[in-house]
Amino acid sequence: MHRLVLPAILAIVLPARATPAEQGQLDASQTLFTVMAAINAAGYDAGLASPNNNPLRAAIRAELAKRNIPSLAALKVFFEQHHRTNDTAELSQYISFALTAGGPPDFAVKIREVDIPPDVTPLLALSPLLANFYKEAGIEGLWAGAQPAIDQMIAPYHAPASEAVLQINAYLRQPTSGFRGRHFQIFVEPLAAPNQVHSRSYGNEYTIVVTPSAEPRLAEVRQAYLYYLLDPLATRNEEILNRKKPLAEHAQRARMLGDAYKQDFLLLTTGSLVRAVQARMDHKPQAVQDALREGYILAPYFFEALPAYEKQELTMALYYTSMVQAIDLYKEDTRLTSVQFNKPEAAPPATPATPPPPATPPVFETLKSAEQLLKDKELEKAEKLFQLALQQAVRKPEQAAGYYGLARIALAQDNPDDAETLLEQTLELEPEASIHAWALVYLGKLKLEVGEREKAAICFQDALKVEGATDLARTEAQKGLQQISK
Repeated sequence: MHRLVLPAILAIVLPARATPAEQGQLDASQTLFTVMAAINAAGYDAGLASPNNNPLRAAIRAELAKRNIPSLAALKVFFEQHHRTNDTAELSQYISFALTAGGPPDFAVKIREVDIPPDVTPLLALSPLLANFYKEAGIEGLWAGAQPAIDQMIAPYHAPASEAVLQINAYLRQPTSGFRGRHFQIFVEPLAAPNQVHSRSYGNEYTIVVTPSAEPRLAEVRQAYLYYLLDPLATRNEEILNRKKPLAEHAQRARMLGDAYKQDFLLLTTGSLVRAVQARMDHKPQAVQDALREGYILAPYFFEALPAYEKQELTMALYYTSMVQAIDLYKEDTRLTSVQFNKPEAAPPATPATPPPPATPPVFETLKSAEQLLKDKELEKAEKLFQLALQQAVRKPEQAAGYYGLARIALAQDNPDDAETLLEQTLELEPEASIHAWALVYLGKLKLEVGEREKAAICFQDALKVEGATDLARTEAQKGLQQISK
């Protein structure tokens, strides 16, 4: 069985996750397949009459109906207890569970309780039921027998998905698949109700699940990949974007815009940029006005700013900061004041054409609050929150942010030895670019203070080499080198 690993530029940095068989970035999930088989047997009948169902769904349902499955009675009770009146919401919760749970034999959700997605928490008791169902229903054999049908469902996505990724990488001048350690995954799921697309962002994993449809859902795949690449840039430039946040008041008038976008200005910024990039790549300027009327208030600004980006040579990751810095609050406020947003009756079809916003782990809010306390010189309170962030963090970059915060507190308290240790710990944990550069700058200054000029020079030189370092960090590193050369 050979599944697609999206272009070599991705394969270099995105190793397949450990599964019984090698998993490509365009593939099917055994855990998701098991969950869908279980709920189909337990009463999940959404979309059964649709001509777009994959034939495998009917075949698996028929086969399971023939088998003696002792755990099925409990599964039916569980399914009924967690029934949703909305078919999309019902499927959504089980997709969230499948993308969070481990695989056979126990299907356990092994992440920390504070990081479990809200819609997964009510389903945690499904794991032991699913483990029994997997054995009793012979899912391992059904999964193996389903591979030809799964390959057939994957086939229409092969070339177009690869081409979409290559085109986006080329436009963004993206040398890799994004920030190191992150993973973009497309799963097809033949046992789900047709015509749905679901996206999730859990930790380092950004996953899009597509169900059967008459035509491949390539627009959604491309859009999800743009979110995957661009969303971290907004997070990295949060301080700058927060200064542009007054514009978000206009989005509150957009009745067709999802609440998540109204509440999260970083997400709204990313959504606006995604639509502007699509319009530029597709040569469809009218799409920008359509996006604006939906509520993506910065889409026109980005559409007008992108030609300048296209004419220079920096990657989007490096150019992004200057582009968002240049947002003119007065000009954009004037533009948005007269916008007539779409009314509810003009809403698109029920099946969302855009990926749902990524879930925000608690550690991000903790770090944000800690940074504000540090800015306000509330050092003791900030220290407690940075320590809490270290407990909440799963990914190395968030751990690095916690240590970096503690290092700056140590500097503020005139404790250079602790600061040096904390900065070194920061650098060992794959920090984001801005933190990476500043940690090197601070470490260089500490080395310089104790006369270790050669080590200080190395720190400053390394800071200048960090791709994505802020202009201010580069300036400080250059000042350090000039001081050494005197």
